[in-house]
Amino acid sequence: MDREPEQIADEWLVLSAQGGSSAAMEALVKRWQPKLLAHARQVTGHRDAARDVVQESWLTILKTLDQLRDPAAFRGWVYRIVHGRAVDWVRRTKRQRDAIQKQAKEPIQTEDTPTEDLADERQALAEAMKHLTPEEKLLLRMYYLERMRIKEIATSLQLPEGTIKYRLFELRKNLKTLVEGECHA
Repeated sequence: MDREPEQIADEWLVLSAQGGSSAAMEALVKRWQPKLLAHARQVTGHRDAARDVVQESWLTILKTLDQLRDPAAFRGWVYRIVHGRAVDWVRRTKRQRDAIQKQAKEPIQTEDTPTEDLADERQALAEAMKHLTPEEKLLLRMYYLERMRIKEIATSLQLPEGTIKYRLFELRKNLKTLVEGECHA
């Protein structure tokens, strides 16, 4: 199994934190806070709610870190905790429609110099993204932006790996159709 240096560092930090190292726990928080905030914001659609969700999640993580038997599973484990809390928040507040509208307004960023064709494609993709559900946007974010593996996404969302693969396949196919339709319109 190929492990990235970041994953190895996380495993070491988890083991150290489980052993009582406050410096290791602090390092984990520093490394994971931005990612978890982005994930919670993607689910809730609200910056303040995301902060609250992540803060509550860190309390749970701190209290239960010693129960995590496999340090390599830390990534999926923390995402599952944050995701569960964020979904609970959405259910409690019932503001899902507001989240969809705010997420749809987020611009797509690229480091390339935009050409006319690229600008058209970006606009078409932004329009196509408006047609996605919050769950679909979340799945794309986890896979493409967070670069999570299928197994990690499945664990976080508590779905079978096959379901995740199928949904990603369908999402790519649907986005391609929507983007091509927008570009040729």
